Parts: sequence; C-alpha cells; structure tokens
Amino acid sequence: MGTQDPPPALSAKNESSFAYYTINARLPVILARIADSLCRKKERIIAKYGQESSEDIKFVIGHLSKLRYEVQTNKAIQPLESNAPDVQAWNRELATQTAAQGGEPPKWYSATWLYVETYMYRALNDYVALTKTMKSFDIFGEQKQIAYTDAEVPVSSLMSYLDEVTANLQKGSKTDIDELFSEFIQVALWGNKCDLSISHGAENSQKQCLLEQLSHLKPNILADDTRKTLAALRSAAGARNHQAGRVDIVLDNAGFELVTDLTFAEVLLATGLASCVHFHGKTMPWFVSDVTQDDFSWTLDTMSASSNTAVSKLGAKWKSRLQDGSWVYKAHSFWTLPYDYSLMKKHAQDLYADLAKADLVFFKGDLNYRKLVGDRDWNPTTPFQVSLRGFHPAPLCSLRALKADTVAGLRPGVAEEVAVKDEKWQVNGSWTTISFCGERVS
Repeated sequence: MGTQDPPPALSAKNESSFAYYTINARLPVILARIADSLCRKKERIIAKYGQESSEDIKFVIGHLSKLRYEVQTNKAIQPLESNAPDVQAWNRELATQTAAQGGEPPKWYSATWLYVETYMYRALNDYVALTKTMKSFDIFGEQKQIAYTDAEVPVSSLMSYLDEVTANLQKGSKTDIDELFSEFIQVALWGNKCDLSISHGAENSQKQCLLEQLSHLKPNILADDTRKTLAALRSAAGARNHQAGRVDIVLDNAGFELVTDLTFAEVLLATGLASCVHFHGKTMPWFVSDVTQDDFSWTLDTMSASSNTAVSKLGAKWKSRLQDGSWVYKAHSFWTLPYDYSLMKKHAQDLYADLAKADLVFFKGDLNYRKLVGDRDWNPTTPFQVSLRGFHPAPLCSLRALKADTVAGLRPGVAEEVAVKDEKWQVNGSWTTISFCGERVS
C-alpha cells in the first residue's frame, strides 16, 4: 500500500512539537513488529488459548494492518468498538475533538502527538478485547519478561548491594541518609533509560551494573532537584512529630526499571523516609513496556524463585510487604486515558484525592512527564511548576530520561550547551531530569 505525501510538521504552539515524520516512523514500525510477533508466537498462543484462538490471531493481525494503513495514509481517527468501561470516555473525547473541528474527525497528522500515540495503544487493547478467546492476552507480555531476564546480572548486583545497605541500617551502622537517598534516586532515574516503546519494541535491556555507572552518568542530569525532594519528605515528617508518611510512585516500565523502582521504595522505608509506599500501574498493556498488575506480580514471583540469595530474599520480602500493607499496588483507568494530568481533577476526582494523601508523589518516565507538562513546546527555562498548569495534588517529583522534545525547568544556557554536545539530546534517552514541585493545592 502506498502512502500519501505527509503534511508539514505540526505547529509547536501549545502542542507537541513532534513532527509528522515521528508518527510515520515510529508507530507503523511498532504495529508491524506486533503483527510479526503474533505470527511467530501463533503456536504458543493456540496452546494456551485453544484452537479457536487461531481465528482470533488473524482478527487482531487484520486490525493491526488496517490501523497501520490508516496511520501511514493520514486517515481519520475511528471510534473504539469494545464494551470496555473506558471506551465511552475515549469516544466522547473523539466526539469533542470532531465537534471542535466543525464536524471533521481528527487525523493522524493533524491531531496532537500525545493523543494519537495514546489512541494507538488503546486501540490495540480494543482489538484484543473484541476476540473470543484471547481477552486476557498481553501483546507485550513476553517482551516485558525478557526485559527482566536479560537484566539478570545487573539485577543481582543491585539486590546484593541493597541487601547489604539495608542490613547495615538495621544494625544501626552510621549511614549518610542524604547520600543513600541521592544514590538510589539516581538508580530509579537511570532505570528509565531502558524503554521498549522508544526502541520500537525491540530489545533494549540493561546489561551492565548500574551502580558502577552512576558517577559517569551524573553529568547527564540536566536538572537535579534531589535536595528539594528530600527536604520535602523530611518537612512532611516533621509536621507529624517526625513520623514518616506515605509516598506514591507512578510507575513506568516493567523489567529492569521496575526493579529499580522497587529498590528505591525499599530504601525509602529502610531509612524511615516513608512508612508505606503506594505503586500506581496500568489497567492494561500500555506503551509496550508499562507495568500492569500481572507484570508486578510476575516480577516478585520470579525474584522470589531466583537462585541468587539476595534476589530471592528481597523478592520474598517485597511480597510480604504487599501483605502487611507497607506496599500497596493499585491501578486506575485514568492513567490510560488521553488526558494530560492538568485534567485529572476534572476526569478522575477520586484519583486526584488519593494522590493528595501522599507526602510526595514520584512520577516515573517520559510519558508521565509529557502528561505532567501537557506535551507542550515549553521554553526549556520555563519553571517546572508553571509547566504543570495547576496540577498539584501533593508535592511531586518527576524522574525522567528525555525521549520526547518537551522539557521545562532547565537553567538558562543548559539546553544550548547540551545541544552542542548531542543534537538528539531531547529524544535519545541519554539525558535526564529530576524535577520537583512542592506546591500543594487542595
């Protein structure tokens, strides 16, 4: 099938400055790889879901091919068709955008990048939901598990170090809490570098010990609000007579990154900076490698069964934390809706109110960052707080490796300086930010 000549790049004003070629380059590749993966895994899928799933595989592949053609030829966005609880919200948003354009439905090259990208992943889940036998199938499940198993060496190194650190804390050994917090927030930060969606779904796992890379990577942190973040946690505890409170982590990727997030959560508890940690995952497979309930459970089960003593010990400990309530996993449908977070209070008041109970909320990864700042073409020196446009349920901190060309909160001159060193600095995941906002709005 041929493609039409693409239109000029999207306007950078008040929307993503990703140009049309990004849509035309990334999304069709992901769709093609998913279809190819289904073909290669056909026999395994049939073995699990029964012979009738053979027709379901054809059904999904057919819809993937149709969607790929619609992307490449700039067709209009189509309503979702399943009876899933969130479909009404998605189709209502499509109707709103259509009405705003005088009855003309948004198209792949004219709608904002954030909307079309999220729509693509939601459509994938719709195709699976419309099957007869494969409704529980995770299109990206095997890739996410490989992303963990391929990182076995760095996971083992990280768990051995964490086991040693927490053991010393329990013994009352003199430990620099500030230094420990700074070290493990960087572990969680750089864990975000491994992202299957930015690599078009191809293998992109962590191979080396991350701890040994931190000093080398530190100059690539373009904004570092670590001290402000730590001070906010201590301030919240001080207001309660030095009693630690709840910290939330809005998760991003499964695999090695999830392990780094769990590691950071353990340090928060072990150092007394938090009394409990709430993790927020996705209700469905999302952006290739985002964490679902199944991914979370599979990771802890796999760690618990490891032959490495430190890995199995911490895996078992973390499963017990879910039982005693010091860890809580939850998922809300808002995380997989097309809205940025400035609209959370309007569309998900319950989630906004829940986040407001935390002393601090960590948002992991590039998509969470894009939704925090509205995926807009901010001047890089715009204060991070300004870019949030009123989203302040609690003090919050974004840990993000740059994989999309929107960023705020940089010091004057930083963007220009890094652009000289690396012309793809905004999109290749090699540069990061730790961005904090302390304002809380009721």
